Amino acid sequence: MLNELAEAILAHVHRPDYRPLKPRGIAKQLKLSEDRHREVKKAVKLLVKHGHLKYGENHLVLAGSTTLEQARAAAIGKSTTVDGVAQEVVSANGDTPPRVKKHKAPRPDAEAADPTLKFKDRDNKTDKKLTIPSNRVAGLFRRTQSGSGYVRPSGSPAGSDRKLDIFIPADRTMDAASGDTVLVRLNKNRDIRRENPVGEIVEILERDTHQFVGTYLEKAGNSYVQVDGKVFSRPVLVGDPGAKNAQIDDKVVFEMVRFPSQFHDGEGVITEVLGARGAPGVDTLSIIREFDLPEEFAEDALEEARKQAERFDESIRGHRIDLTGETIITIDPVDARDFDDAISLKRHDNGHWRLGVHIADVSHFVQPKTALDREAVSRATSVYLPDRVIPMLPEIISNNLASLQPDRVRYTKTVFIEFTAEGQVTVVDPHAAAIKSCRRFAYEEVDEYLADREAWKAKLTPQVHQLLSDMHELAMILRARRMRRGSLELDMKEVKVDLNKQGQVTGAHVVENTVSHQIIEEFMLAANEAVAELLEREGYHFLRRVHADPDPRRLIALTDFVTGLGFKIESLESRFELQRVLKMVKDKPEQHAVNYAVLRSLQRAVYSPEDEGHYALASETYCHFTSPIRRYPDLTVHRLFEAVLVKKRAVNDYAELVVMGEHCSDRERRAEAAERELTKLKLLNFLSTRIGDQMDAVITGVEEFGLFAQGIALPAEGMIHVTSLADDFYTYDRKAHTLTGRRAGNSFRLGDMVRVTVAHVDVDRRQLDFRLVDRMQRAPAAAEGKKPARGKTAVKFASKFASKAKASSRPKKKSSSKGPLPRKKKR
Repeated sequence: MLNELAEAILAHVHRPDYRPLKPRGIAKQLKLSEDRHREVKKAVKLLVKHGHLKYGENHLVLAGSTTLEQARAAAIGKSTTVDGVAQEVVSANGDTPPRVKKHKAPRPDAEAADPTLKFKDRDNKTDKKLTIPSNRVAGLFRRTQSGSGYVRPSGSPAGSDRKLDIFIPADRTMDAASGDTVLVRLNKNRDIRRENPVGEIVEILERDTHQFVGTYLEKAGNSYVQVDGKVFSRPVLVGDPGAKNAQIDDKVVFEMVRFPSQFHDGEGVITEVLGARGAPGVDTLSIIREFDLPEEFAEDALEEARKQAERFDESIRGHRIDLTGETIITIDPVDARDFDDAISLKRHDNGHWRLGVHIADVSHFVQPKTALDREAVSRATSVYLPDRVIPMLPEIISNNLASLQPDRVRYTKTVFIEFTAEGQVTVVDPHAAAIKSCRRFAYEEVDEYLADREAWKAKLTPQVHQLLSDMHELAMILRARRMRRGSLELDMKEVKVDLNKQGQVTGAHVVENTVSHQIIEEFMLAANEAVAELLEREGYHFLRRVHADPDPRRLIALTDFVTGLGFKIESLESRFELQRVLKMVKDKPEQHAVNYAVLRSLQRAVYSPEDEGHYALASETYCHFTSPIRRYPDLTVHRLFEAVLVKKRAVNDYAELVVMGEHCSDRERRAEAAERELTKLKLLNFLSTRIGDQMDAVITGVEEFGLFAQGIALPAEGMIHVTSLADDFYTYDRKAHTLTGRRAGNSFRLGDMVRVTVAHVDVDRRQLDFRLVDRMQRAPAAAEGKKPARGKTAVKFASKFASKAKASSRPKKKSSSKGPLPRKKKR
């Protein structure tokens, strides 16, 4: 329990005989089991964030600026977590409703006992502090279509049990919108009808946004906007639309003046007309406004970029080494516009390899506390939408000065890594350098070379021809070594939509992870790991790419799930057993189910200075170094890299890095969500004219109310509502991710392959409904003949619906499968 743990840590650090230790050392001295060491790290991080502890050299934990009693009062409180944000809601046992667990703690005075919540007020751009009473919980609200909602307590780990979310009845939600940070008062009495604790919203702490996008309409002489998506079910009354010349069915941006609630409708004012609904480019503009994505760069940043271009003369000065005579190449997608990584490689007489990874030296052009840096910090990442790129840096920098174009002198941060013949790192040699790439390759060209090397001898110089051969050999050695240490690789192919000049979907294609991709991937991973270890040895805090270990409970559930498929396995709490299972199911009918289940059991990778390692890569120390043109965390690593080179100690504030990591992680999530939502919108527009078409799909989610399925050849996700499964009496099993009928083999589970037909499309609400046509993959033999697991009844068999379901499932048009479901890899 976090409160008692935090108090124990504080008391231990304030002991007279305490000697500074790392969090793991504190955990050992507190005699905590090894599986609780991660809890100690998180508790220490929060205590540092609030000033009750601090980090010394080499991440050693020291007492902060507060006394023990002050720290206890501020950080522990009566019944809240260290962060002062969320109460610990626990279940009394597996069968009874959850309860709020009360913690007893010292209370020196009534005012000091209530901890504070810090957050950014978006209206006046200042930090606000709020005292959270002991019977309140702060958290993130999400509204359901019925009008009720749930609050995820702040500080809840990603992927934590939904039973910990607080249910808010529709008449107790105030005017909160999905994404708002709210304050909840928990009900004292349990609701035995619900698994979740129940509460009511008493205050809106922070609005997620006041800006929304929707379709303009008129009704009964009044002007309204129906908000896109499922954020609000009822249209919002807007002021005089004539001020912006809005026409019926225009897509518009509006500012919410009064948020809707159960007791009154919303009111807003139109701020921008994007264009006619369905017109080319309007869908992209809608998503840009909805997610508040940046567009034009500030003029002072553009002017600074121009001045950088004027000053750059390709000269090689100072401590920068000259590598312009070396054989160095780039390998990128055929449509790439910027090139931020290049490779050189030599084999020594003793069999050792000397790999050179040369990364665009963006830090040379983007100095701290400049207009360019301000823009880069704000954006934090480039956004790759289906029909355009919103870059982190102006194109003068990203596509010219910093881009490693062939036959041009370009500045780099270079790391030479020496490997033994078996791939063991022996030396890491960092430099600032100048290179001149002698050849630009597309991935497809390298794959062609690997398929027929002799045919390429006439097309390449002997040096480049040999370089490609050596790169392939070393990359495969490194790849095999990484797999032996337990690195995981999910087989989730990515599908990209094909667009015409108007931005409309014309089809889709599978993005293959070919050997050429694997070559570059291995070298980038090696460089990222080498630089992280270099900075760690130098005693720096830095933005790591952290992928925390999965929750053991999720791995236990995953073990049960895979066992239920009929595989004989040991506990998947062992990464090597998990790796073995992924290999075991490759090219088998259960491959989709297992890969999806594994993906859902893993946590999300984030940016943080915490030393937690990267679970999926089986790496203890890892950061992002190789893409500073498009990721701000990489740029921060480059600046520390430079400090190591010039032997000048850089300012290194752990607390600032915590905040920066959270910001960059948030911006990354926003970019991915925007890309995903725009792709979905374009696919819905495409499918709206193809009602009745059939497609092969894979089940990506199983809920009490139905199945989520995503097309394989065309990556559109839709819902198969449980009421349309009228051929049986289905029971929902949350743990097994299944809907199981009474008939033998009549079950649906995560990852199953099905054939569906497009039944209904609502573009504005971004909703796609499928109807089941057929099961392409029957339930595994191990599950055949089993009685349905005890769970919630999903739908009763009704013969009168069966004929309707059969009629609606009649094939109308055939389409072929092109491969499994896409999912981007996260490193």
